[in-house]
Amino acid sequence: MTNEEFKKTLWDAANSLRGSVSAAAYKYPVLGLVFLKFVSDMFEAQAEIIKKRLADPDSDIYIDDEDIRNESAEDFIKDRTFYETDNVFWVPSEALFSNLLEKATAADIAQKLDKAMLLVEQENQKLSGVLYREFSRLALEPGKLGELMNIVAKLKFNPEDHGSRDVFGEVYEYFLGMFAINEGQRAGEFYTPKSVVNMLVETLAPFKGTIYDPACGSGGMFVQSVKFKDAHQKQLGRKGDLAIYGQELMSETRKLCLMNLAVHGLEGDLGESYGSTFTNDQHKSLRADYILANPPFNISNWGGDKLADDPRWAFGTPPAGNANYAWLQHMWSRLSSRGRAGIVLANGSMSSTSSNEGNIRRDMVKKDAVECMIALPGQLFSNTQIPACLWFLSKDKTKGVNGQFDRKGQVLFIDARKKATSRISRTQIEFTDQELFEIAQIYHRWRGTEFSDGKPYEDIPGLCFSADLSVLENHGFVLTPGRYVGAEAVEDDDEAFAEKMTSLTQKLAEQMAKGAELDQLIRQKLGGLGYEF
Repeated sequence: MTNEEFKKTLWDAANSLRGSVSAAAYKYPVLGLVFLKFVSDMFEAQAEIIKKRLADPDSDIYIDDEDIRNESAEDFIKDRTFYETDNVFWVPSEALFSNLLEKATAADIAQKLDKAMLLVEQENQKLSGVLYREFSRLALEPGKLGELMNIVAKLKFNPEDHGSRDVFGEVYEYFLGMFAINEGQRAGEFYTPKSVVNMLVETLAPFKGTIYDPACGSGGMFVQSVKFKDAHQKQLGRKGDLAIYGQELMSETRKLCLMNLAVHGLEGDLGESYGSTFTNDQHKSLRADYILANPPFNISNWGGDKLADDPRWAFGTPPAGNANYAWLQHMWSRLSSRGRAGIVLANGSMSSTSSNEGNIRRDMVKKDAVECMIALPGQLFSNTQIPACLWFLSKDKTKGVNGQFDRKGQVLFIDARKKATSRISRTQIEFTDQELFEIAQIYHRWRGTEFSDGKPYEDIPGLCFSADLSVLENHGFVLTPGRYVGAEAVEDDDEAFAEKMTSLTQKLAEQMAKGAELDQLIRQKLGGLGYEF
């Protein structure tokens, strides 16, 4: 099987057992089992790694004498120090997935899983309060939980296999995405489509420094950012490094994020607890080099009435009835002196003039906070049909800070509404890798970043345009890309249009005539059956 076929097979099998349990409730036990399988495999594999290190002359724990080494091995593999130093979670024997799998048909397997999860939490402070411990309350038919465990058992981790850690990570992410499709509207609480995440990551290009997401959901921004960093280390000839910070409003979603980070071998600071970024900010002193976020669109109950004089509102007090400009200003306030942010917002944020939003946007543009705007196509999200856009903010647009070109007093507009050509379902599309690369390159050429392919930037009608302050002022500081990029170049002329119009009119007349004939025929047939009109 290919990776995609493997993930789909696992998902189809796991989902077939769901029965009457909603996708919203089912995702927690399924992802919890995936996580338990991962930490169990890691733990069992670590014992073999320790034994090999004891026999390796270059190791810091090498023992020359074979008999002493064999005697010592049993003690070493019971010493949790050798697990913690390699960031491997300690898993008690009673909680190991392999041991639980042997009891998968037992009537009390749900209670055993709850106890196992509790034991793992108690042995690992980082996981305290994170794992799913309600298997005994799950309304699955008898035997289904054991079947689900056997499906998850097909996942295997071996640290000696290149990229085997990614198997768990990719399955975890794939399942998150499939649950999002199944949940529909509610999915926005925990999942941003991979295509949208990748657009932010490819454009912002996080490589070295601090990364922050104040509405982090299940952690997709973090995972893709680190993948970007890893993929470009060889290209740039140096090692990247990203320190992860985030915050999440929902308790259960925060748990999904912590598990997602752990499955990918990542560590992050999500604050002391879940809570509102506006009223219970967990990272007040943070100044991040990169911010990537997909905050909830147009929320009205964000606590704005209590925050009128908040120091984060550098460009004006945001309306209490809509958090869009509160998000923008919060993220701006958390940027370092060279920081940049990429934010997903509803299209209305680009043009709204109500409740001081137009004034805030004008001040943001005039003070050089806005760097780039990208219009997205519809149908990228599984959970909403609200059209969305990407805002890119920058603390410093001068030459040499984040690129070789001085872009003070300028904003780049990209209209990507026609660029996502890959259809993944009847109601959802996504960008291809090539489309993502081409759109991101427009930005990198314009800014002159180290990720640019070296080609010069140029305005392309219908696609991109670099506007200065005078142009922006003429448009009332509305930031909708379609206003600036113009129309695509076409070869049509007036005569060709006239010919087309004549042809279309003729076809319409023919179809209307055929429609009248069919209508008459139906009336005749029904009349023969005794129906009157």
